[in-house]
Amino acid sequence: MLELEMSKIVNTGIKLDASVHERLKALSEIKDRSPDWLMRVAIAEYVEREEVYEREKREDRERWERYQASGHAIPGEAVDKWLASWGSESEISCPR
Repeated sequence: MLELEMSKIVNTGIKLDASVHERLKALSEIKDRSPDWLMRVAIAEYVEREEVYEREKREDRERWERYQASGHAIPGEAVDKWLASWGSESEISCPR
């Protein structure tokens, strides 16, 4: 689970739908945690997941642009042969 830096907490207001608020309160009692704690963890996990998604999307776009500029691609057959060799005594290097 994510570690939250308690020394750097910034107070931020958030408006919740009444039903979500009630569910959050009920869950906080079950988890023996405060609703604030649950919201901080949920938001931190969401932000981290979205940052990873955006980074991967940027990397994919950069790869696509490199491919468009160079036309270089690794044939599927070469990748299949490489993957099939994994774990064998005749393991081959990653195709380039």
